[in-house]
Amino acid sequence: MTIVLGYDESPGASRALQVAIKCAAAFAEALVIAYGAAVPGGAGEEYLVHDEAIRQKKQEALGQAVQAAEAAGVPATAEILAEKPDQALIAAAERHQARLIIVGSWGDGPIRGALLGSTPHKLLRLSPTPVLCVPPTREAAVQD
Repeated sequence: MTIVLGYDESPGASRALQVAIKCAAAFAEALVIAYGAAVPGGAGEEYLVHDEAIRQKKQEALGQAVQAAEAAGVPATAEILAEKPDQALIAAAERHQARLIIVGSWGDGPIRGALLGSTPHKLLRLSPTPVLCVPPTREAAVQD
C-alpha cells in the first residue's frame, strides 16, 4: 500500500508534503507524489508544446518533493498525469492501492470551494479512498 500526495507547489501543498511524509513514515508506507493537469485541447502541436512545458516545470518541483521525502527516510516516486487533478489523484490511488490521499487546501470556505470546484472538495465527494485535507498555516491563509 501507499499514500498518494497531490502536489502543486502551493503553500497548502508544501504543508501537505510535510504531513504526508510524517504519515508515510508512521504507516511505513511509500509515498507517491502526483500532479495532475489536463492541458486544454487534446491534439495538435499547441497541445504537445503545452504538455511538454508542464512536464518539464513540474518534474523539477516533484523531484524536490521526492528528495525531501527520501531525506526523511520515506521511499517516494513522482507521477505527472495528463488528467484533471481530482481524477488524476483518484486514479493514482486506485493504481497504487493507496491507504490515503493527502492534499493541501488554500483555506477556502466550504461554499467557495464547492462553487469553484476545488480539488479537495471534489476528492471528498468522489474518492473511494479516504482523503486528508491539510489546511494552510495561519500565515499562508492570511496572505491568500
